[in-house]
Amino acid sequence: MKNVHGILQNIACASLASLCLAAGCRNAPAPQSAAQPAGKPAQSYPARPSITAPAFRLFHKTNDSFTLVTDEHATDEQIEAILWQLHDAAHTHSFDRIGIPQSLVDKRDPILWFHLYRGARCASEKYTTGALPCGASYHAAGDYTLGGFTNKNRDEASLLQADDRELPLWPSDTNH
Repeated sequence: MKNVHGILQNIACASLASLCLAAGCRNAPAPQSAAQPAGKPAQSYPARPSITAPAFRLFHKTNDSFTLVTDEHATDEQIEAILWQLHDAAHTHSFDRIGIPQSLVDKRDPILWFHLYRGARCASEKYTTGALPCGASYHAAGDYTLGGFTNKNRDEASLLQADDRELPLWPSDTNH
Protein backbone atom coordinates (compact mmCIF):
# COMPACT_ATOMS: atom_id res chain seq x y z
CA MET A 1 0.00 0.00 0.00
CA LYS A 2 2.88 2.29 0.70
CA ASN A 3 4.01 1.79 -2.90
CA VAL A 4 0.61 2.70 -4.32
CA HIS A 5 0.42 5.75 -2.09
CA GLY A 6 3.90 6.90 -3.24
CA ILE A 7 3.01 6.35 -6.90
CA LEU A 8 -0.22 8.35 -6.47
CA GLN A 9 1.71 11.17 -4.83
CA ASN A 10 4.19 11.26 -7.73
CA ILE A 11 1.34 11.27 -10.28
CA ALA A 12 -0.44 14.07 -8.37
CA CYS A 13 2.73 16.15 -8.21
CA ALA A 14 3.44 15.62 -11.91
CA SER A 15 -0.16 16.52 -12.81
CA LEU A 16 -0.07 19.62 -10.66
CA ALA A 17 3.22 20.68 -12.20
CA SER A 18 1.81 20.16 -15.71
CA LEU A 19 -1.26 22.22 -14.88
CA CYS A 20 0.84 25.01 -13.44
CA LEU A 21 3.05 25.13 -16.53
CA ALA A 22 0.03 25.11 -18.82
CA ALA A 23 -1.68 27.83 -16.83
CA GLY A 24 1.45 29.95 -16.55
CA CYS A 25 2.08 29.30 -12.87
CA ARG A 26 5.59 29.30 -11.54
CA ASN A 27 6.96 27.18 -8.79
CA ALA A 28 9.39 29.89 -7.73
CA PRO A 29 8.68 33.57 -7.26
CA ALA A 30 9.75 35.88 -10.06
CA PRO A 31 13.36 36.91 -9.69
CA GLN A 32 13.76 40.32 -8.14
CA SER A 33 15.92 42.76 -10.04
CA ALA A 34 19.15 43.17 -8.21
CA ALA A 35 19.71 46.62 -6.82
CA GLN A 36 22.35 48.48 -8.80
CA PRO A 37 25.43 49.00 -6.71
CA ALA A 38 25.97 52.55 -5.70
CA GLY A 39 28.67 53.62 -8.15
CA LYS A 40 30.53 56.80 -8.72
CA PRO A 41 28.13 59.48 -9.93
CA ALA A 42 28.60 60.65 -13.48
CA GLN A 43 30.94 63.63 -13.80
CA SER A 44 29.16 66.82 -14.75
CA TYR A 45 30.87 69.66 -16.54
CA PRO A 46 30.05 73.36 -16.59
CA ALA A 47 28.37 74.75 -19.68
CA ARG A 48 30.63 76.44 -22.18
CA PRO A 49 30.70 80.18 -21.45
CA SER A 50 28.72 82.34 -23.84
CA ILE A 51 31.05 85.31 -23.38
CA THR A 52 33.98 86.27 -25.57
CA ALA A 53 37.35 85.35 -24.12
CA PRO A 54 39.21 88.37 -22.73
CA ALA A 55 42.65 89.34 -23.96
CA PHE A 56 45.65 87.44 -22.68
CA ARG A 57 49.34 87.50 -23.48
CA LEU A 58 52.16 85.02 -23.67
CA PHE A 59 54.24 85.60 -20.53
CA HIS A 60 56.81 82.80 -20.85
CA LYS A 61 57.43 79.70 -22.96
CA THR A 62 59.56 76.59 -22.84
CA ASN A 63 59.66 73.54 -25.09
CA ASP A 64 56.71 71.98 -23.25
CA SER A 65 54.76 74.82 -21.65
CA PHE A 66 53.30 78.25 -22.17
CA THR A 67 52.51 80.61 -19.33
CA LEU A 68 49.70 83.01 -20.20
CA VAL A 69 48.44 86.00 -18.26
CA THR A 70 45.15 87.85 -18.41
CA ASP A 71 43.57 90.62 -16.38
CA GLU A 72 44.15 90.19 -12.66
CA HIS A 73 40.41 90.65 -12.03
CA ALA A 74 39.27 88.07 -14.60
CA THR A 75 36.24 86.07 -13.51
CA ASP A 76 36.09 82.28 -13.51
CA GLU A 77 33.83 82.49 -16.57
CA GLN A 78 36.45 84.57 -18.40
CA ILE A 79 39.18 82.07 -17.47
CA GLU A 80 36.96 79.25 -18.78
CA ALA A 81 36.39 81.21 -22.02
CA ILE A 82 40.16 81.48 -22.57
CA LEU A 83 40.60 77.74 -21.93
CA TRP A 84 37.86 77.00 -24.49
CA GLN A 85 39.62 79.37 -26.91
CA LEU A 86 42.80 77.28 -26.51
CA HIS A 87 40.77 74.14 -27.12
CA ASP A 88 39.29 75.63 -30.30
CA ALA A 89 42.71 76.74 -31.54
CA ALA A 90 44.06 73.22 -31.00
CA HIS A 91 41.25 71.71 -33.08
CA THR A 92 41.52 74.27 -35.89
CA HIS A 93 45.33 74.63 -35.81
CA SER A 94 44.94 78.38 -35.35
CA PHE A 95 47.11 79.25 -32.35
CA ASP A 96 48.86 81.95 -34.43
CA ARG A 97 45.57 83.89 -34.48
CA ILE A 98 45.56 84.16 -30.69
CA GLY A 99 49.22 85.09 -30.21
CA ILE A 100 50.74 81.65 -29.64
CA PRO A 101 53.18 80.31 -32.25
CA GLN A 102 51.45 77.39 -34.01
CA SER A 103 54.87 76.06 -35.07
CA LEU A 104 55.82 75.56 -31.40
CA VAL A 105 52.52 73.84 -30.69
CA ASP A 106 53.10 71.51 -33.65
CA LYS A 107 56.57 70.61 -32.32
CA ARG A 108 55.24 69.31 -29.00
CA ASP A 109 56.73 65.98 -28.05
CA PRO A 110 54.35 64.75 -26.77
CA ILE A 111 52.74 67.17 -24.27
CA LEU A 112 52.20 70.91 -24.15
CA TRP A 113 50.91 72.59 -20.99
CA PHE A 114 49.26 75.99 -20.87
CA HIS A 115 49.21 77.70 -17.45
CA LEU A 116 46.83 80.65 -17.23
CA TYR A 117 47.29 83.29 -14.52
CA ARG A 118 45.25 86.25 -13.36
CA GLY A 119 47.84 89.00 -13.67
CA ALA A 120 51.61 88.62 -13.96
CA ARG A 121 52.47 88.77 -10.26
CA CYS A 122 52.62 85.00 -9.70
CA ALA A 123 53.17 83.92 -13.31
CA SER A 124 56.93 83.55 -12.91
CA GLU A 125 56.59 81.02 -10.06
CA LYS A 126 57.41 78.07 -12.34
CA TYR A 127 60.60 79.71 -13.64
CA THR A 128 61.92 81.62 -10.63
CA THR A 129 64.91 80.44 -8.67
CA GLY A 130 65.01 81.35 -5.03
CA ALA A 131 62.01 82.75 -3.21
CA LEU A 132 58.76 82.22 -5.09
CA PRO A 133 56.83 85.43 -5.82
CA CYS A 134 53.53 84.24 -4.30
CA GLY A 135 54.55 81.55 -1.86
CA ALA A 136 54.94 77.81 -2.10
CA SER A 137 51.64 76.72 -3.68
CA TYR A 138 50.57 76.82 -7.33
CA HIS A 139 48.67 80.03 -8.19
CA ALA A 140 47.43 79.57 -11.77
CA ALA A 141 43.74 80.18 -12.48
CA GLY A 142 43.43 77.51 -15.16
CA ASP A 143 45.36 74.81 -16.98
CA TYR A 144 45.02 73.41 -20.49
CA THR A 145 46.86 70.26 -21.59
CA LEU A 146 47.36 69.26 -25.21
CA GLY A 147 48.84 65.86 -25.99
CA GLY A 148 50.11 63.07 -23.82
CA PHE A 149 52.45 60.10 -23.68
CA THR A 150 49.74 57.58 -24.61
CA ASN A 151 47.44 59.92 -26.56
CA LYS A 152 48.92 62.71 -28.69
CA ASN A 153 45.39 64.13 -29.08
CA ARG A 154 44.72 64.42 -25.34
CA ASP A 155 42.74 67.58 -24.75
CA GLU A 156 41.75 68.69 -21.27
CA ALA A 157 41.29 71.83 -19.26
CA SER A 158 40.53 72.68 -15.66
CA LEU A 159 39.56 75.77 -13.79
CA LEU A 160 41.76 75.86 -10.70
CA GLN A 161 39.94 76.72 -7.51
CA ALA A 162 40.79 77.32 -3.87
CA ASP A 163 42.27 74.50 -1.82
CA ASP A 164 43.95 73.00 -4.91
CA ARG A 165 40.61 71.79 -6.31
CA GLU A 166 40.24 71.44 -10.07
CA LEU A 167 37.02 71.77 -12.03
CA PRO A 168 37.38 69.87 -15.33
CA LEU A 169 35.68 71.77 -18.16
CA TRP A 170 35.03 68.77 -20.44
CA PRO A 171 35.80 65.05 -20.52
CA SER A 172 39.45 64.53 -21.40
CA ASP A 173 40.47 62.56 -24.48
CA THR A 174 37.28 63.42 -26.36
CA ASN A 175 36.52 65.69 -29.27
CA HIS A 176 34.12 68.57 -28.84
